[in-house]
Amino acid sequence: MEAAAAAAAGLCCVGACALALYLYHVLWVAPERVRAALRGQGIGGPRLSFPYGNRAEMRQAAADAKAAAGQRGGIVHDYRPALFPHYERWRKEYGPIFTYSIGNMVFLHASRPDVVRDLGLCVSLDLGKSSYMKVTHRPLFGDGILKSSGEAWAHQRRLIAPEFFPDKVRGMVDLMLGSARALVGSWEDRITSNNGGGGLELELKIDDDIRAYSADVISMTCFGSSYVKGKEIFAMIREMQKLVSKPNLLAEMIGLSFLPTRTNRAAWRLNRQVHKLLLDVVRQSEDDDKNMLNAMLRSAASSAGGDGSVAAEDFIVDNSKKIYFAGYETTAVTTAVTAAWCMMLLALHPEWQRRVRDEVRQACAGAPDFTSLQKMKKVVAHLTMVIQETLRLYPAGSVVSRQALCGVTLGGVRVPAGVNIYVPVSTVHLDPELWGADAREFDPERFAGARQPPPHAYLPFGVGARTCLGQSFAMAELKVLLALVLSRFELRLSPAYVHSPALRLIVEPEHGVRLVLRSVEPRC
Repeated sequence: MEAAAAAAAGLCCVGACALALYLYHVLWVAPERVRAALRGQGIGGPRLSFPYGNRAEMRQAAADAKAAAGQRGGIVHDYRPALFPHYERWRKEYGPIFTYSIGNMVFLHASRPDVVRDLGLCVSLDLGKSSYMKVTHRPLFGDGILKSSGEAWAHQRRLIAPEFFPDKVRGMVDLMLGSARALVGSWEDRITSNNGGGGLELELKIDDDIRAYSADVISMTCFGSSYVKGKEIFAMIREMQKLVSKPNLLAEMIGLSFLPTRTNRAAWRLNRQVHKLLLDVVRQSEDDDKNMLNAMLRSAASSAGGDGSVAAEDFIVDNSKKIYFAGYETTAVTTAVTAAWCMMLLALHPEWQRRVRDEVRQACAGAPDFTSLQKMKKVVAHLTMVIQETLRLYPAGSVVSRQALCGVTLGGVRVPAGVNIYVPVSTVHLDPELWGADAREFDPERFAGARQPPPHAYLPFGVGARTCLGQSFAMAELKVLLALVLSRFELRLSPAYVHSPALRLIVEPEHGVRLVLRSVEPRC
């Protein structure tokens, strides 16, 4: 009996030692080999603390930045010291390319132009989407195109890309215009009612109204006649975004996310509801040929050879959530959020506001449509330049992230397999060597003619093979909204506006954008 107990104790001891050695290898030995390969090329970085890497230093830098936030005054477009203080500190110490770690995940932070250029030129499937936060974000994105890599990503892109071709976007402009008219009409009604029928001005926070506009457009585009239920689905996905916006470091390090924490249970519940609602909507509107989701379902089913109903359903659900996130948090970054930033900048620069309004009135004989949008692009392009400059100062995504699935060479740097490559978009967009000494200032003229920067210097929709599929859709939606708003209103910044960019998966105004709208004679 004693011998058996001793043997069992010995086995437990051996098992514990084996587990400890395994964890030590996973959490330290393997990532240290990768870091050593980068150090051998002269790429430095901050010191690490086992087992969390540089996480503690990043948190401390964020806390210090938050404490100093009240000392900054006025509107400063460079939000990096507030949102990414650790990157700013390390870049000053180690240069434009350095390495750091979060747990056992090794990151290469690169803003050097030659590395960014080669990243954009690389079309190999050896570069995939960064795996960091993939576990945390699984309820939101599943295995959809935003988080997949290799052949799985290439297959999904081939199926989805046709739905965003220019001819499809052209057919969506009327939907965008109808939603924009409803938004502008509601603002005009509020001006009338708030001023007893005789006033011309209204102060309001515009963010929620623009989000509603974007939800309306993406819901009608995806769900056709079932767009009301689509908006219900969006609301759930928005709640899911809030739940998964903070990283779960333990889950990311060990790849497990099954613990029934309160956050996980809430995310699982919402995910089940979204899954059911999405499939119900698709099944209820099978005969609607104008429904983007049905087109995707047919493509997925045919590619599965008629024997992949479960795979097709998963494809629809994961990529519908992706389209909603892209349409309401990436296209809404490029509509709701970017439109809010754009109106804020135009309120700060009335001379540009007048230029755009004059351009819109010149191009639109009646109301904005696809033809007038194309005319604005070809004739004067002030509206396009303002949007481009807004996306430069307040880009949709804070980083372009890739992971080396195999060893790759970028800008002469040999990047080992497994390294997460992070390109800080705001740093590239504010580089004086690429954009001039006034890179931190609002100047849409920098996108005029010969002044335009090289392609690798401008990354609001990503870079290279994984450039955002919804770019044309987003730009059309933005132009429709801004053209109609500026044709009806003069914009001024409210004295109550507080400039405080915040990172919530995307960079958005923490306290919203408050404007004073003044009615002008409509001609569009």
